Amino acid sequence: MSRKTAPNNPAEALKSIYRRAMIIREAEKTLQQLFVDGKVPGFLHLSIGQEAVASAISEFLTPGDTVSSNHRGHGHTLAKGVDLTGFFAEILGRATGICGGRGGSMHVADLRLGMLGANGIVAAGLPITTGSALALKGRGKGEIAVVYFGDGALAEGLVHECLNIASLWSLPVLFCCENNGWSEFSPTEKQLAVKLKDLAAAFGIAYAEADGNDMLAMHDVARDAIGRMRAGCIPHILECHTTRVRGHYEGDRQDYRPEGEADEMSARDPVAIGRRRLAEAGVEGDWIETTDAEVKAANAAALEAALAAPLPDAATLLADVYTEGGLRHG
Repeated sequence: MSRKTAPNNPAEALKSIYRRAMIIREAEKTLQQLFVDGKVPGFLHLSIGQEAVASAISEFLTPGDTVSSNHRGHGHTLAKGVDLTGFFAEILGRATGICGGRGGSMHVADLRLGMLGANGIVAAGLPITTGSALALKGRGKGEIAVVYFGDGALAEGLVHECLNIASLWSLPVLFCCENNGWSEFSPTEKQLAVKLKDLAAAFGIAYAEADGNDMLAMHDVARDAIGRMRAGCIPHILECHTTRVRGHYEGDRQDYRPEGEADEMSARDPVAIGRRRLAEAGVEGDWIETTDAEVKAANAAALEAALAAPLPDAATLLADVYTEGGLRHG
């Protein structure tokens, strides 16, 4: 597949980003209801309100590029192009899931597409991605590694170690911070003494920030950052200011939220902003209605197929836990 470059027609890029964002939004709305119905095993962390970030960055990624994610990783996974039926089946614990139903919501991965996986350990995606970037640099094909993490990870030592190594070895890592202002149940500003921009300067890494809820702003900043990375094999930090509409996890009542914050989030809905951007670019409302209908139909078909899939056979419980043959002594 050829590498994506800046499109000549911004409207076409916006349409592609919007469609990707709607796939994420519909899938997560479906998962929200499935969780309420008791059909999702384990925890669920939704990224509703943050769809524009991964949707825009993925506009410039190729299958050879790799992505690591965090506990809120559904959007990153779908934006990388993971099959929707396999995605639903995985989270529902079905045998046809992309990880055989063993990973669930916090460990969705598809190595065939360079999706290295979501991760339930805060900041754990950064060393995975930094290692991947070292391998990609060795291949010499201009591929990059992307890691999505939240502002709640910034105080973790792993972040600082990875920024240091990436800068020292000129590794093509895109450190994408989805800054929604919250570290689980606490405002991040009460837990972190520095700004990400200052960390970037301290480690000598290029930095840019953008409104993470604006598809056009995200498109422009992602295009510029990834273009420079491919040309120079350098790391880059991208801070995307966005909103976490749902709680830290499904079932979180969010009593800690300031009064009126929900209204502000509604005004910053990335899907609504995306529709305005499409209209400004001359895209007809009919296209939006048709796209929305197509996405909903595909979402319903994928869910139906996933629900019809069998549960894993208990006889395969230990499959992939140990290497076949194992260690032999003597």
